[in-house]
Amino acid sequence: MADLTAALHELERDAALVQAWGVELARLLPGGGRLLVAGNGGSAAEAQHLTAELVGRYVDERQPLSALCLSAETSSLTAILNDYGAEEVFARQVQAHGRAGDVLLLLSTSGASPNVLCAAERARAAGLRVWALTGPRPNPLAELADEAVAVAAPSTSTVQEVHLVAVHALCAAVDSRLPTRPRGAPAAMPVASA
Repeated sequence: MADLTAALHELERDAALVQAWGVELARLLPGGGRLLVAGNGGSAAEAQHLTAELVGRYVDERQPLSALCLSAETSSLTAILNDYGAEEVFARQVQAHGRAGDVLLLLSTSGASPNVLCAAERARAAGLRVWALTGPRPNPLAELADEAVAVAAPSTSTVQEVHLVAVHALCAAVDSRLPTRPRGAPAAMPVASA
């Protein structure tokens, strides 16, 4: 609890950055842009949690947003791993799905996973912005990313716990900028074209 409390206080220093990310996603995603997200192990679970909140909903009803969890694509992951090697499992998906102007958010407690670093490099080469949630600085991913929230915590579990708080704060920031309606309110039906 003491480690978590201290790390959460550190996260407060990055609150403006997380808010800015939310504002940027609220501008990008409704206009057809994409958020690609990836991580390994527990960070993969956090990545999938984030995309579920954006494609579905966080709190209130709103339009679905394009967010792809690259670590959840098991058939692609295993095929790429088999045919191209571990370092390519995310990078090849970034190359397939990412477009200039999109955002790649990478989660890594170490900030040193080769497959995450390769994805960041591929994204930058393709004109995507790279954001990162990492463990303590210095780490290669925080240096490679355009912007990073680096959690100064002594254990992987505490870093992941704080990453979840950052994920929820990011979702709240996105939702605060988009039109919403209360749960249970009828959704606007799309108009069919002739």
